[in-house]
Amino acid sequence: MNVPAYLARIGYSGPVTPKLEVLRAVHRAHLLSVPFENLDISRGRKLVVDQETCVRKIVEGHRGGFCYEMNGAFAALLGAMGFQVTLLSARVARSDGSFGSEFDHLTLRVDLDQPWLADVGFGESFIEPLRLLSGIAQKDGAQIYRVIETAGVLQLEKWEAEGSWKAQYRFTLQPRQMQDFAEMCDYHQSSPDSSFTRKRLCTRATPEGRITLSDMKLIITRGGQKEEQELASDEEWQAALRVHFDVVLD
Repeated sequence: MNVPAYLARIGYSGPVTPKLEVLRAVHRAHLLSVPFENLDISRGRKLVVDQETCVRKIVEGHRGGFCYEMNGAFAALLGAMGFQVTLLSARVARSDGSFGSEFDHLTLRVDLDQPWLADVGFGESFIEPLRLLSGIAQKDGAQIYRVIETAGVLQLEKWEAEGSWKAQYRFTLQPRQMQDFAEMCDYHQSSPDSSFTRKRLCTRATPEGRITLSDMKLIITRGGQKEEQELASDEEWQAALRVHFDVVLD
């Protein structure tokens, strides 16, 4: 692990001691710099759950990835910086109220004086780590999150504008290994039932909101205001990738 190279990739130049303020800073820097994206899937490039490969893609390839890649690489970075990190399996909430299969999502537990939930691979989500403490509403910028527990199962929820909590994903604190996620990683890049095979997506947080490239639509959100633009050609799509995400596909 080349820690200086990884930190340069995310634009972080502060302290590297395993403390809470450092965890918060590198978590935020990662989300502002490295896009959540599935572009290799539509290009027929096989994605693997190998931390070294994921780190190379993000640092040397100047790319992003989806949860297994992003959180796998981030866990490797944190571990190299001296943090105590545990991989956790999560089941993502569906629109019908059900949840995905085990290993549907990879999220992280980071233990300091108290445990924290870290996640740089869930797309639009919390910018700084959340306390792994049940029932406490936690403000994250303009958003509010909480973790609740029922019979040993934890659930991450986000407060919605209509005045209710919406489930994001469910998880337990059972430690996992990267290879545990291999089968679901294959599923998400090959199954027609997976959302990742249905459209190209590249998105990252910005200090003002978010920038998203969803198929041929460019969406820029600033201060709660959303602007959408339909791109007319592959050349415009490639240009949007380069300008807004600093991604150039080989």
